[in-house]
Amino acid sequence: MLQIAALTKTFGEKTAVDAANISVDAPTMIGIIGRSGAGKSTLLRMLNRLADATEGSITFEGEDITALRGAARRDWQSRCAMIFQQFNLVPRMDVVSNVLHGTLNKRSTLATMFNLFPRSDIHRAIEILDRLGIAEQAAKRAEALSGGQQQRVAIARALMQDPKIILADEPIASLDPMNAQVVMQSLRRIHEEDGRMVIANLHTLDTARRYCDRVIGMRDGRIVFDGTPAQLTTGVARDIYGAGADFSEAATSTEIETLDRTQDHPSVAYA
Repeated sequence: MLQIAALTKTFGEKTAVDAANISVDAPTMIGIIGRSGAGKSTLLRMLNRLADATEGSITFEGEDITALRGAARRDWQSRCAMIFQQFNLVPRMDVVSNVLHGTLNKRSTLATMFNLFPRSDIHRAIEILDRLGIAEQAAKRAEALSGGQQQRVAIARALMQDPKIILADEPIASLDPMNAQVVMQSLRRIHEEDGRMVIANLHTLDTARRYCDRVIGMRDGRIVFDGTPAQLTTGVARDIYGAGADFSEAATSTEIETLDRTQDHPSVAYA
């Protein structure tokens, strides 16, 4: 399904991603962990073709993604949606219009200029917002929403693309524990209910253990671990973060775990 072979990205003399090899045979929820600067974001940007690989290849369902150019690359970016830590919404635009922007790659230039969208797309956008628990926010400006709500709008925009893969680059890094839980539960449900592949860059060990089927650890641009959450032992974590790591980055995930133990049912997903 997805094959990444010897994927490498260099910036001058610095190697951000060093000969990464990943094979995914079926839709899976994958967490990529590691310190800041480990190469996680660069790897996702190459997958989405926001950045070109220096060497290596990406193949999805037999198609060479690294060779795509122009319209073919834009089509791939529709099938491989990206969610960012900073949300990347238009702050002064209403929520439903932000979600509808997920269809821009499929719209004409004229329709894009005048924000002309079919009624069916508007209904679908509202349905997606309802699924994520924020349909009542549809008419508000994006800037009026909380961080957690804005991230759910970004997820809704990605779903409007009807992608095969959702890439989430540090989707909970700027959120409080409750909203982090909301976003991770939303991504997990999208994977389970839609059968979509989800690949998320995460700082915290416990978050990866709780929500992901597979965990990939990166250190200094290299993949140093690829296995199940059960295999992510303290010893393996020290290989990823370094022998002297104090795991202070896991503090937020511990708070999430505490919330989950006391409120572990779907109704807490929308706060």
